[in-house]
Amino acid sequence: MKVRQGIVGGALLAALALSACGGGEKAPPKLMHIRSQTRSPDEFAILPTKPLTMPADLKALPDPTPGGTNITDPTPEADAVAALGGNPAAVTPGKIAAANSALVGYAGRFGTAADIRSVLAAEDLDFRRRHNGRLLQRLFGANTYFSAYRPMELDPYEELAYWRRLGVRNVSAPPESEQKK
Repeated sequence: MKVRQGIVGGALLAALALSACGGGEKAPPKLMHIRSQTRSPDEFAILPTKPLTMPADLKALPDPTPGGTNITDPTPEADAVAALGGNPAAVTPGKIAAANSALVGYAGRFGTAADIRSVLAAEDLDFRRRHNGRLLQRLFGANTYFSAYRPMELDPYEELAYWRRLGVRNVSAPPESEQKK
């Protein structure tokens, strides 16, 4: 009986040791990645065209330009500006509208870093490597995303109460009676 338990225990230990050999040291820790690791199509990259409509006057249509834009081409930036109450006609891709230059100047008053995305990606990768879970979480491939970032998590109702104490109205927040549900 003891020999049989020893064989089973040894086999389990060997399987555990072999499973630890999976992955590599250079692979980033797997938490939750926004980008898909597969080669399948990205459904969020597909933008539907605007519906075709018949204008009242055909002479009002712009002249066709090879390689230019079309009135049915999607304009997600302008659509977002319009949805937020702005002027979609003022949106020029790649350029800052004159009405927004003061805001952009104020936001960048302490300077901006051109490589901010790569710097943040490197810092995040370092943070995730340092918080890659405990031994059993790593062995069984458990998701450690939420536990790694829990110290940075904000409680939305505490934040709402904080801003309400300061007298800031937030019309998009649910009423206090709905918060308790």
